[in-house]
Amino acid sequence: MKLSHSLVLTLPLVSGWAMAADLSVKFDLPQLNVAEYHKPYVAIWLERADQSVAANLAVLYDLKKDAAGDKWVKDLRTWWRKAGRDAKFPLDGVSGATRPAGSQTMKFAGVKHGLDKLPAGEYKLVVEASREAGGRELVKVPFTWTGKGKVAANAAGKEELGAVALELQ
Repeated sequence: MKLSHSLVLTLPLVSGWAMAADLSVKFDLPQLNVAEYHKPYVAIWLERADQSVAANLAVLYDLKKDAAGDKWVKDLRTWWRKAGRDAKFPLDGVSGATRPAGSQTMKFAGVKHGLDKLPAGEYKLVVEASREAGGRELVKVPFTWTGKGKVAANAAGKEELGAVALELQ
């Protein structure tokens, strides 16, 4: 009796751990040769096949103490319309500082971002960048998640974003 009781308590922990999905996102922010260069604001999220938000992963913006940086987050127009307008900033575990030009890598733990509960299906990793006195660009990376194994996919932007790659396992 004791053995079966302890087995029942252990199984959910083991299965939850075994199904955890960790995501790594690499993206390039090109150094543009312009008179006035500002680090772009960047939003990263996962979309379901119906284009609804499955998970907010990161919103990188100017994290000033006086909240002036929040004012320009709405320039990430697609993310703002889908998930941002109802958010209170900073978003716990999602908000972060802007990044300099170059190759960036961000890792998202499955349990922390709800990826461990991601059902099998068709998804898109979406990366949106918007720069003051500059442009805005959106890159979508489609992928299929089976619930286990590794998934790798990539795409590329043309102006505000360079290569975008994901690895989910």
